[in-house]
Amino acid sequence: MEALIQTIAIAALPVIFAITLHEAAHGYAARHFGDPTAWQEGRITANPLKHIDPVGTILVPAIILLLSTGGILFGWAKPVPVNFGRLRHPKSDMLWVAAAGPAANLAMLLCWAAVLKLAWLLPVNFFSLPMARMAEIGMSINIALMVLNLFPLPPLDGGRIAVSLLPPTAAWRFAKLERFGFPILLLLLFTGVLGSLLTPVMRLVGGFVAVLFQLPS
Repeated sequence: MEALIQTIAIAALPVIFAITLHEAAHGYAARHFGDPTAWQEGRITANPLKHIDPVGTILVPAIILLLSTGGILFGWAKPVPVNFGRLRHPKSDMLWVAAAGPAANLAMLLCWAAVLKLAWLLPVNFFSLPMARMAEIGMSINIALMVLNLFPLPPLDGGRIAVSLLPPTAAWRFAKLERFGFPILLLLLFTGVLGSLLTPVMRLVGGFVAVLFQLPS
């Protein structure tokens, strides 16, 4: 039980911020491109309390963390409200608003990689080992969220990016998949198709970051 509590305590910070800052980034980008909805509702903030969904941000990641011994992590926050119709150029600006979330995860991934590098350079002590473990979890969750959200299926960010890039008629037809997006995602997840598609990409990203920061493989 003590080990369980320690694992949750170490994972809490990277998991919560990976999920909540992803959502805050969407709100910030939307405001930049003309939609102040998230700002007006106080959702453009790093305060995780504004974004936490009790089930998606806390319960689900904790259960997955325990069942997978930290190997895979997944979760979600309360979606930031974005009114794409209020963007200055709705179709083209949608790309940047959607990409802001994965971009935030990329930034956090690089920060946690730097923390891991620092932890390994420090003499082994009471703080260096938990710091290294926290950084490893931070890297894992941000890689997972970035790659998953870039999967081209509405309403994931990758699906919205695809809608922004497709010609109008094709974009309209593709966007209609959004109402079926979550069931399709669950089907791909439980059949193992999603894992087989995303795992190689996640390993590639992780390997690139390891080389960039000269981290042991």
